[in-house]
Amino acid sequence: MIRIENLSKTYGDTTVVQPVSLTIEKGHIAALVGTSGSGKTTLLRMINRLVEPSSGKVWIGDEDAATIAPHLLRRRIGYAIQGHGLFPHRTLAQNIAMVPQLLGWKPRDISDRVDELLTLFQLDPARFRDRMPHQLSGGQQQRVGVARALAARPEVLLMDEPFGALDPVIRAKAQDDLRDIQRQLGTTLVIVTHDMEEAVTLGDRIAVMDKGVLLQYGPPTEILTHPATPFVEALIGKAERPFRLLSLSHIGDIAVPGEAEGPALPRDTSARDALAQCLWLGRDRLAVQGGGVVTLEALRTRAKGDGA
Repeated sequence: MIRIENLSKTYGDTTVVQPVSLTIEKGHIAALVGTSGSGKTTLLRMINRLVEPSSGKVWIGDEDAATIAPHLLRRRIGYAIQGHGLFPHRTLAQNIAMVPQLLGWKPRDISDRVDELLTLFQLDPARFRDRMPHQLSGGQQQRVGVARALAARPEVLLMDEPFGALDPVIRAKAQDDLRDIQRQLGTTLVIVTHDMEEAVTLGDRIAVMDKGVLLQYGPPTEILTHPATPFVEALIGKAERPFRLLSLSHIGDIAVPGEAEGPALPRDTSARDALAQCLWLGRDRLAVQGGGVVTLEALRTRAKGDGA
């Protein structure tokens, strides 16, 4: 768990982060979203003291981060940035092994951890551990960057615009992979993004910032259906709001008894994808695996926020 209490940052006469208080539960993902200059990256970097706070406290579990030596704190907290930040003259195995080596892990344990993470990120260790970063695609490099951040089994992982340089198709896959792996490992994750779509896709909770002020912090559904300020409402986007709401639901949650033509969709299919199927096929209902149907009417109701 991360608990932030009245955390602020001032440079001279300029306050870049007004006092912020929020809690990120263990094993959850918090997305910090806002426009450029909103203070979200500064807030992220105050968690691991890459930026020292002007006031306030950060608690990692029951420990005050200010009482931990900065270099020790950063070894305990994974950190991944846009563009992956891999060392170009080191192999993938050497990149991933860096922090465990600093912590004095045994060579056998380090080797096992490298292979475990490469396998987890769908990179065959026999083929990839001795490759150099320039031999990978952008998406593969980003996966290795996240693997390196996770190498020492940190309880917290910080990510600053990690997928910003990826094309939309690779970015969507990287987001899915990250969410699946985070659920498997139970890591508490804080991600900075300027993209509300990404925040909704990944976040268990979303923190919206503007001009150094935390405007709203809550679950995605709450942010989408009850924006606290006009700025939050504008950031959500009026046209995009229904589709973002649909992306938060699975058709298994809104299936009703009935039958429909065609192959049945998995119950974890997003309501957004189901709506696209209905419109593409010109149908008013689709079969759901395990029995029942999802109707076009139910999808439209969910898109309005009713029952979300």
